[in-house]
Amino acid sequence: MHSPFVGEFMGTLILILLGDGVVANVLLKRSKAEGAGWMVITSGWCFAVLAGIFTAVACGSNDAHINPAVTIGFAVVTENYSKVIPYITAQMLGAFLGAVVVWLHFLPHWKETPEPSLKLAVFCTAPAIRNRIANLVSEIIGTLVLVFVVAAIFSKAVSSAAGLPSGLGAYLVASLVWGIGLSLGGTTGYAINPARDLAPRIAHAILPVAGKGKSDWAYAAVPVVGPLIGGGLAGLLIRMMRF
Repeated sequence: MHSPFVGEFMGTLILILLGDGVVANVLLKRSKAEGAGWMVITSGWCFAVLAGIFTAVACGSNDAHINPAVTIGFAVVTENYSKVIPYITAQMLGAFLGAVVVWLHFLPHWKETPEPSLKLAVFCTAPAIRNRIANLVSEIIGTLVLVFVVAAIFSKAVSSAAGLPSGLGAYLVASLVWGIGLSLGGTTGYAINPARDLAPRIAHAILPVAGKGKSDWAYAAVPVVGPLIGGGLAGLLIRMMRF
């Protein structure tokens, strides 16, 4: 079964499975990758994005947004909002199921990890310094860069000037996410994707994760609202630049 809905669902599922999976690998006790650090996490998310894009396309979504902020951004660019609700629904469902599979995959490690904050960090982001205004700005900037540069990568000007071969775009987008993580991710954990943060946070709240704490709903609006604002602003900027 192939359709844009299935593509966005499956692509986002793979994104979260591999993305949250690398965080679990690094943070959970008795994992062979425990303590591997930020470079491994950002690299893992890079490859998660690449795998998610390919999966989304193979399953029927040529757009391969796998991110509500990207969906919003390009809806603003095209002034066509017909994809917003079905795409975001698929992305949220896929992200939730991806988080559930991560929980299952690392099942023995939750009990071995005493710190509830590390368990929550597998599912969703948290700021290094909790300041909601500053955190919101960080998420807006990171997502604006994401959506704007994605549009630049696929723009006619870049295609004609750089002569990019077909299929290279996915690798460049994955590299972009890696770069955002390395350059801008240290403030909030660079959610830059509402489905990536909200749906796994819901999974954390629902699942019987051994020894889990609270799901930090007091912060949950920041990695949702910030990326949506950033995506929308990027869409407006892209229209101004006429990519």
